[in-house]
Amino acid sequence: MSTELVIEKRTHDLGGGFIVGRVLPFKKRRMVGPFVFFDHMGPLDLAPGIPRNLDVRPHPHIGLATVTYLYNGRITHRDSLGFEQEILPGQVNWMVAGRGITHSERLEYARAHGANMHGIQAWVALPTEHEETDPAFYHLHGAEQLPEWQEDGVSSRLIAGDADGLRSGTPTHSPLFYMHWDMQAGACNSLSTQYPERAVYVASGAIEVNGNPLPAGRMIVLEPGTAAQIKAVQPSTVMLLGGEPIGERYLSWNFVSSSKERLAQARADWEAQRMKLPVGDDQEFMPLPDGLG
Repeated sequence: MSTELVIEKRTHDLGGGFIVGRVLPFKKRRMVGPFVFFDHMGPLDLAPGIPRNLDVRPHPHIGLATVTYLYNGRITHRDSLGFEQEILPGQVNWMVAGRGITHSERLEYARAHGANMHGIQAWVALPTEHEETDPAFYHLHGAEQLPEWQEDGVSSRLIAGDADGLRSGTPTHSPLFYMHWDMQAGACNSLSTQYPERAVYVASGAIEVNGNPLPAGRMIVLEPGTAAQIKAVQPSTVMLLGGEPIGERYLSWNFVSSSKERLAQARADWEAQRMKLPVGDDQEFMPLPDGLG
């Protein structure tokens, strides 16, 4: 099989029973292109009246952009810039942390109505020259901002970057691509060699990559320059991602940086409550976990 590595998601509880499957970072593969973090959220059925401890409380970031993308459910985003945005399936919340931002992710719709929560959150490390850029938030939706196309049983959406001659409206900082494919059973498609680092993740269903099986919950990291022929064994939801490498990054809790000293500064700022909390959200500081490097 023409792959560098197959990674299986590891189960994590974010608190109160909100389950995610963590794929990146992995001990044998920290990044794919600039993608330094990849969490598969759910699928999780939530009943009306769920407790507040399932929410992701206010927390900080530096040196990265978060990209939240849903298949089902809704999440309410609030941040320290004053943005409040409910994200729906097929839409993109792209938050540039830069020199520092805080945000919360609340399950307000599910609390009121119940919901099946299912989606992906990824972190994209910023190149060194943009690590300390001003924070920003973008909400994108529709085919004009997120190009869509259909071919031979595959429905595609370009979430971020450039691929197949198309460009997403998401304001990226380095060469990358991030796509969503919905594949009918038996459908085939190929992933080009445009970028040196590429990966394929199966969110649901089952596929074959160059004739080798890949079930749901696993990611393949492809060898540079090697074409990938992808076939759906059953109806499948597939995420494709990668880009140009941006160099070594250090990851500590919710912080990403090319400098360990910068990480230490960010931790100190959060512990001392010097970082502004999301506007209009509960005024609470999520504590730093023990044992940070």
